[in-house]
Amino acid sequence: MTRTRTRILTLFACAVLLLAGCSDGGDGADDGRITLRFQSLAWQDESVKANKELVRKWNATHPDVRVEYVQGSWDSVHDQLLTSFEGGEAPDIIHDASDDLADFAYGGYLADLTGLLPARLKSDIPQRSWEAVTFGEGVYGVPFLQEPRVLIANATLLKKSGVRIPTPEHPWSWAEFRQVTKELSGDGRYGVAWPLKEPVSATLNLSLSTGGKLFHRGADGKVTVRFEEGDQVVPRTVHDQVDTDRSASPTTLGSGGSDTLPGFFAGKYAMVPLGFSYRQQIEQQAPEGFDWQVLPAPAGADGLAQGVSPQTLSVAEDSPHKKEAAAFVDFLLQPDNMVRLALGDWMLPTGEQALKDPALHTAERGWATGTALAAHLRPAPAQSVRGYAEWKDKVATPALQEYYSGAIGMDELRHRLEEDGNLVLARYQR
Repeated sequence: MTRTRTRILTLFACAVLLLAGCSDGGDGADDGRITLRFQSLAWQDESVKANKELVRKWNATHPDVRVEYVQGSWDSVHDQLLTSFEGGEAPDIIHDASDDLADFAYGGYLADLTGLLPARLKSDIPQRSWEAVTFGEGVYGVPFLQEPRVLIANATLLKKSGVRIPTPEHPWSWAEFRQVTKELSGDGRYGVAWPLKEPVSATLNLSLSTGGKLFHRGADGKVTVRFEEGDQVVPRTVHDQVDTDRSASPTTLGSGGSDTLPGFFAGKYAMVPLGFSYRQQIEQQAPEGFDWQVLPAPAGADGLAQGVSPQTLSVAEDSPHKKEAAAFVDFLLQPDNMVRLALGDWMLPTGEQALKDPALHTAERGWATGTALAAHLRPAPAQSVRGYAEWKDKVATPALQEYYSGAIGMDELRHRLEEDGNLVLARYQR
């Protein structure tokens, strides 16, 4: 009886194993097709539509490798990815931003794409963009969309004032920008509204134009913070506009970009520094007859240089189909497709071929101005700094907020960014 029962249990276990072997397992269908999960963070209607249509196009032409579209959210992507990585449930293809990749790359959660990407894609995207996704010796994402900061201006007020209109070829200097905002102020209007709810990335990225670096890597590979002369131009300009000239609104310092738009439309602010993609909101929400235009951000000793954190596509290290996932990324980022994604998100493509598309060179809605800035975009200064997130949240954000509001001076700002900041970074570099 015991031997018979054992044989029955053994046969039952084998049957279970056979059935399991025939099941999907999360990466293949019953008919043997591979299924890849692509988590997209597209959120604007045009962008979501473009992504889904490209997924359908891939599936129609690649019967053996099916891609499943998964909707993610920028608001929760870091924690959601961390949970999925640790739980072994990460999507195969991951949409994110380059400034979120460092800890995932160093933690072994992302695949090194060095040997997986075709030469076409590698050569089409400039080396400066690849630097944003290179950690150590590996490449852990493909940078495909980028967004410069620009000045969105009330064109009517600008023309009426008689100030010089800047172009990418002849931009304002930071000193001229400060003077212009004074001229545009008065009668209950501010020359500029700085939405600095998240002050760190805006300050660091714009400071590249003035030679700011802030993070310095030594011969031993360790990073330290030095708040030098080039790093101080942008924060000092903002501080003086708010506290000395009264040409910048103090109430918007704690606001997000969208929060400034009602006041901008009402003529309360002549200009607002915003990411390039905000043009879509302005196009949709501006009252009838409101005339707006896109101007380049001010230039400094290093010209129009500014830091960006490109949107990226990565492959999970745990994906059993890395080669197929990389092939889908290559398909998604063919020049024509990259243009569609850029237009859908109102951003700039990184690919040189896509950047040549006539749709990105029209004066309408400021496309030509933004495209002219593409060659000046560099990886954000903090891309590869381990511990940056904690430094930003615990040290830099409160310090800059207090400086911009006038609660502390430049010396105290320097002390906190350097002394307190280096204590934080040191813990990540032992």
